[in-house]
Amino acid sequence: MDFNQEVRLATDQIYKKISKVMPEIEWAVHAPYIHKINKLKKEKNAVILAHNYQTPEIYHGIADFSADSLALAVEASKTSADIIIMAGVHFMAETAKLMSPNKKVLLPDMKAGCSLSSSITGKDVRLLKEKYPGVPVVSYVNTSADVKAETDVCCTSANAVKIVKSLRVKKVIFLPDDYLAKYVATQTDVEIISWKGICIVHDQFNENEINNIRKNNPGIKIIAHPECPPEVIKASDFAGSTSGMINYVKDNQPKKVMMVTECSMSDNIQVENPNVEFIRPCNMCPHMKKITLPKILDCLENETGEIIMDQETIDRARLSVEKMVAIGR
Repeated sequence: MDFNQEVRLATDQIYKKISKVMPEIEWAVHAPYIHKINKLKKEKNAVILAHNYQTPEIYHGIADFSADSLALAVEASKTSADIIIMAGVHFMAETAKLMSPNKKVLLPDMKAGCSLSSSITGKDVRLLKEKYPGVPVVSYVNTSADVKAETDVCCTSANAVKIVKSLRVKKVIFLPDDYLAKYVATQTDVEIISWKGICIVHDQFNENEINNIRKNNPGIKIIAHPECPPEVIKASDFAGSTSGMINYVKDNQPKKVMMVTECSMSDNIQVENPNVEFIRPCNMCPHMKKITLPKILDCLENETGEIIMDQETIDRARLSVEKMVAIGR
């Protein structure tokens, strides 16, 4: 695609915004796709939802809403668009469909999965409920619609503690992230029955790495996602969801920071916080990185990758998401 004068003029303001995290030679490749996608989505009355882990050209270039899982689920329910394109992974597209069942929801790459989502099935949840009768099930939003349909209430990393406390019970089944379950257990008096799922991105971080970063960068603030191992959270200055980490940087403006999470998030937040230096020994999510501008354009042009679910699953799974949204952050 040609990086011509029309494209340059139409995308110049976007590039000025992200120029600190993207070289001009790379922008010349992305800009024609951004220009075409932004024109086409208006023609088709489509909106693009982008998770915080998407690359800057998607996050800042074409997204109508950029946020964490909970916020995207809420925005999906409020949009008046005919088409919703999820620049994220499969469970996020399913959640958008649950919240907007009468709209066409598209995923640019149907193979964009999630290690947490694939670690558990609806059948697994049914077996757990048989083993622990009467114990409510809290499922992380990083799960399939099949799992959500067996769930009492969903949660995100932003509201997991609040959700568990809101149930006012002594024991809950918390699925599927084992590290997030351990984190919630430290923040509540509730007995947590967990599952052995992990995020392949956050599981790669370790305490020695955190300590070495701190040693080599005096005064740095290290903020971790609660999907990280407990020893990593303990070695960090702050632990919080993607939105919590963003707000920490925004509110505190540390001179130097390391975000212990997916790589692209640091790039995206750097754009909004130019006075903060980001140290980036981070890990990429191979599933998120399956979503690219060419795939989004193809998805939008041909309306491929539609999320299809039966009505019973939609109805049952949506209840757990709606309860989550009602409780809020």
